[in-house]
Amino acid sequence: MTTTTETTSTGLAPMELAEVQQHARRVLEAVATVIDGKPGAISTALTVLLAEGHLLIEDVPGVGKTQLARALAKAFGASVSRIQFTPDLLPSDITGVSIFDRQSNEFEFKPGPVFANIVIGDEINRASPKTQSALLESLEERQVTVDGFSHPLPDPFLVVATQNPVEMEGTYSLPEAQRDRFMARISLGYPDAESELRMLRQRETQSPLDRLEPLVSVSELRRMIAAVRGIYVASVVERYAVDIVQATRVHPDLRLGASPRATLQLMRAAKSWAALNGRRFVIPDDVDALSGPVLGHRLILAGRSGAGAVSAAYDIVESVVAATPVPLDESVR
Repeated sequence: MTTTTETTSTGLAPMELAEVQQHARRVLEAVATVIDGKPGAISTALTVLLAEGHLLIEDVPGVGKTQLARALAKAFGASVSRIQFTPDLLPSDITGVSIFDRQSNEFEFKPGPVFANIVIGDEINRASPKTQSALLESLEERQVTVDGFSHPLPDPFLVVATQNPVEMEGTYSLPEAQRDRFMARISLGYPDAESELRMLRQRETQSPLDRLEPLVSVSELRRMIAAVRGIYVASVVERYAVDIVQATRVHPDLRLGASPRATLQLMRAAKSWAALNGRRFVIPDDVDALSGPVLGHRLILAGRSGAGAVSAAYDIVESVVAATPVPLDESVR
């Protein structure tokens, strides 16, 4: 059984669940004015942010990946930075660098753009693997170590990274260790005809992103996150999540299943999903809803790669979820 009444790191009390829903609804409605016809992707993105995870948005160019990341960042009154990943980007361009100060006769650390509440990593797979690896410590430990000194990152700290498919020219595939540090992966896909037509009419003179104002302050965001931490998870639901993850490790079509980190992040995401749906406890449906986005990008198929392997991995997750016995309703509360 998992339950907690943690406060935030600054001692703020968790937000009431009704207030969490109210703030979340405002954010979802605001972001939906920027990203037309993708309510599911927006909801999953907000779920990841409140679960203290990091989000990977992967799709072809021009479908609104960066717009979604920027809209989410702008909806929160938090510090925001954007890193445009390019082949010549260096690790120090992300983390920061120590510069010798002649006056003090000491090295002074100059923080890089990763020192923000919400960091947008645009086209993350266009940078070299060496530069990509500069994010590993910050994604997992929420700190940066430069010249032997560790520097804590702001609280909250959220990375929203976008990338184009690995087949696109001039890209580097993200290593498995880095993909595993992203709580969830989503894909926007092309809009339907009506949404695309509405986009043309609404953006003829001004972008909706320019009209978007901060809706939630940093302290409110911390209290929302604290409320998500306090969502109750019954032991049978924990076992259900573990059974799903364990099944991916023995699936005959997979060379690599989901990691223990994936299990932890699946439960955190399920708690966030439950809170957004007005429940103080997690049900199996919450686990089912997040299994694809949380587990799919971590799996490696046996003998397959490329864009087709991504959709195949999601199909495998769906089949695993469908085959896993579901706990009885009365045992999850």
